[in-house]
Amino acid sequence: MTPSRRRLLLAAATTLALTAAGAGPAHADPPPDAPEQIDNGDFSGGVSPWFSFGTGALAVTDGRLCTTVPGGLANPWDAGIGQDGVPLIAGAEYTLGFAVSATPGTAVKAVLQLGSAPYTTYAAVDATAQRVEQTFTVPDDNPAAQLIFQVGGAAETQTVCLDDVSLRGGEPPEPYEPDTGPRVRVNQVGYLPGGPKNATVVTTATEPLPWQLRSAGGAVLASGTTTARGVDGASGQNVQTADFSSYRTPGSGLTLTVDGETSHPFDISGTLYDRLRADSLQFFYAQRSGTAIDGDLIGDEYARPAGHLGVAPNQGDTSVPCQPAVCDYSLDVRGGWYDAGDHGKYMVNGGIATYQLLNTFERTRTAATAAGGTGLADGTLRVPERANGVPDILDEARWELEFLLRMQVPAGQPLAGMAHHKIHDRNWTGLPLAPHDDPQPRELHPPSTAATLNLAATAAQCARLYAPYDAAFAGRCATAATTAYAAAKAHPAVYASPTDGTGGGAYDDSTVTDEFYWAAVELYLSTGTQTYLSDLTASPHHTGDVFGPQGFGWQSTAALGRLDLATVPNGLPTAELTRVRASVTAAADAYLAELRRQAYGLPMPGDAGSYFWGANSNIINNAVVLATAFDLTGDADYRDGAVQAMDYLLGRNALNISYVTGWGEHAAENQHSRIFGHQLDPNLPNPPAGSLAGGANAALQDPFAAQLLAGCEPMFCYVDDINSYATNEVAINWNSALAWIASFLADQGDASSVPATTCAVRYTNYGAWHGGTGFTAQLTVRNTGATAVNGWSVRFAFTGDQRVREAWLAKVTQSGATVTARNESYNARIVPGGTVTFGFNATTGGGANPNPGLVTVNGAPCTLS
Repeated sequence: MTPSRRRLLLAAATTLALTAAGAGPAHADPPPDAPEQIDNGDFSGGVSPWFSFGTGALAVTDGRLCTTVPGGLANPWDAGIGQDGVPLIAGAEYTLGFAVSATPGTAVKAVLQLGSAPYTTYAAVDATAQRVEQTFTVPDDNPAAQLIFQVGGAAETQTVCLDDVSLRGGEPPEPYEPDTGPRVRVNQVGYLPGGPKNATVVTTATEPLPWQLRSAGGAVLASGTTTARGVDGASGQNVQTADFSSYRTPGSGLTLTVDGETSHPFDISGTLYDRLRADSLQFFYAQRSGTAIDGDLIGDEYARPAGHLGVAPNQGDTSVPCQPAVCDYSLDVRGGWYDAGDHGKYMVNGGIATYQLLNTFERTRTAATAAGGTGLADGTLRVPERANGVPDILDEARWELEFLLRMQVPAGQPLAGMAHHKIHDRNWTGLPLAPHDDPQPRELHPPSTAATLNLAATAAQCARLYAPYDAAFAGRCATAATTAYAAAKAHPAVYASPTDGTGGGAYDDSTVTDEFYWAAVELYLSTGTQTYLSDLTASPHHTGDVFGPQGFGWQSTAALGRLDLATVPNGLPTAELTRVRASVTAAADAYLAELRRQAYGLPMPGDAGSYFWGANSNIINNAVVLATAFDLTGDADYRDGAVQAMDYLLGRNALNISYVTGWGEHAAENQHSRIFGHQLDPNLPNPPAGSLAGGANAALQDPFAAQLLAGCEPMFCYVDDINSYATNEVAINWNSALAWIASFLADQGDASSVPATTCAVRYTNYGAWHGGTGFTAQLTVRNTGATAVNGWSVRFAFTGDQRVREAWLAKVTQSGATVTARNESYNARIVPGGTVTFGFNATTGGGANPNPGLVTVNGAPCTLS
């Protein structure tokens, strides 16, 4: 703001009306050094953290925050500009000041209030075009009040501008000291009996210390000596580590005592992660848009009406127009998942989240420890579609897939086949706000190449994975995938604007070669078509390093293609497939080395740049690479690395906090969310159990964290407060990572040693029948063990819509894509070195039909020849 304009505003006549509701009498101004409670009140930092409702987009013009307000709104409070998280202290003096102008002219009321029902007003100031100031007291403590400028109610459209918004007073905040509990940091959930068991001890000691593992009753179960690790770079703490992996007996309520401190209790159990698999997936049902949430399924406190189905006050999502000048049509884009703490729905975040749920299921076809998929079968989740004959995880993923399909630009329109980048509110809304109470207009944002390729990739996955359950839906997905890929190739450089961040995140990405690679891989795996194989092999990502130290995410998706190419059966030449798989194990080796360097045992570097927005999901994604390396090789070191990575997320960290709600003695519970706003409104719930917080973020990209945590060591840059969206938000792509690794961990049981392979299988496909409607195949099983097999059950999975029609020399059944062949009475015994052969005829719709990558005999994986 220029000095000349400031003098003019100060000289303007001032009219004030201070309401009595909740406000004490006026006092003298607070002292000049009184702390400022408003963030970015001069708008030098842009729009954030200001939000609006019922208005046009917020923008900073000539140093002022301005917006347009439609005329004809019934009430002043039908439109507003505001800021959440304003701290107030009972009995303290505050001066509220601001400059405001409205053209052609209307009254504006500034209301300082409780940010949730019953919206108690602490102070209200009526103003016309002027600079106003008023001093008052408040009766109640409130760490997160709300300042709202009510700008509605005028007959004509108004342009309203604010400047120099200030609220001085109260007391400087006490220096923030997080409660880190006992200095012995453990996985507060526990450890697998046969897995690694490590803890980190914060201590001034530099020499090794004795440790004791104790039962719930206090008996010493094991003891040993720590290893001194010096000062940990990520936390700034002097630490030592304790390894009690040799203790393998299950138990509950165990503790570790070191240096006079006793840890939080934990369990040792082979079923430790079974419920986390379900809880982490249940998060997605709670985030569903366009459907009522059933309290009988996930708890009465989470029940709510359907959001964004065009029922007032909602203005979407059944017929959503584009932003001005973007398109001249509207789309029905109901459904899907709310992305994170807001009510927006985004293609790129939805894409990776959907991929990870689908890949979690596809792993049941490719990984020995997941074979059969009983932990992800129909009836394992609390979703409305349970008991429909389809695995529940596919039901949940389909809710998002249907939304992704609806975001495709219709035929006949410019950029037909592309996908709109996102859909969300026109302006930011405050917290908390239930989806069905959101009054903001909803808008489609321009299509982008990144969004289109996310659609192509996930729809291609859909085409092969849903084929055994719903051929029509799989066909829709296949058409959408090929159409989207062709549209992206025709428009390879249509990027989302980095400045399109009003009302929702920008999610901009101007490097999409990785998305092209990922989409080509998924289309090749589903179709076997040479065109997609040529595209993926020509990509620089096919031979490049796609596994960075800081993990993959929505902006770096080449790793998704590489992981699927390494695990999903396909027609790559043997040498090429070997190279692809070697790249996964090489990345896993690097993550293992990093994990061993870190005193807190996480597969992520310890520099400040590795603690960023949502880094917890990237830590997990590095664990996913470790887990995949185990699936490919059976090397227990990789499995143990994936297991140990979870220790950090579940309490073995500098803050001694579990980042997963409901899991651990001291767990996050106030994640940033408009839906789960218990911290602001006790009538609302906390996030459901199994919700992952974004985690420590050294960039401190929200004003609450920036003020509270300034100067923090990287691992300490987190606060469990709903106002910290940069460290403590929830997000679907973070929980999808958690769901993947939780499912892997649940499949490991007690993590005992990997058994030796005692069988070999040769699978022979004799080729397609005339017309390509089916094929004939034969399997020969050899007993390579030292003892006879008496009775056998062979299991493998197709990749798509193949169906066994008849079989010989075995009793063959099929469930979904999984085929099970059991012996006949005359061929039940396989002596050492002996073989048994059976065959079948199967139908197919013409997609990819590679040999299976995993065949088990009596549950044990066999060598394929």
